[in-house]
Amino acid sequence: MLDTSEVDHLPAMRHAVGQAAALLKSLANEDRLLILCQLCAGECCVSELEALVDVRQPTLSQQLAVLRSESLVATRREGRHIFYRIEDKRALLVINVLHQMFCEPEEKT
Repeated sequence: MLDTSEVDHLPAMRHAVGQAAALLKSLANEDRLLILCQLCAGECCVSELEALVDVRQPTLSQQLAVLRSESLVATRREGRHIFYRIEDKRALLVINVLHQMFCEPEEKT
């Protein structure tokens, strides 16, 4: 039987779950995840990102537009260059955990 306090928290939990699912959906694309991984080291312009992630410019621009529309990255313009950086701190936390899980060498126990 559900406690009434558990039922009272359900709308907030549903909202939080929706936000988490949206973030995970954004991260589920390999190109977007790779872009965000590179941006963890600091902001980059499009030409730098293109070289770092080995994704062709049209695809890179499309994925950056998705990340920008979902407020995961922010931009700043300097002359003709647009620099991207991670804007969403929650995304940064998730990427750091993924990095620890999949990119760092396992410790020998």
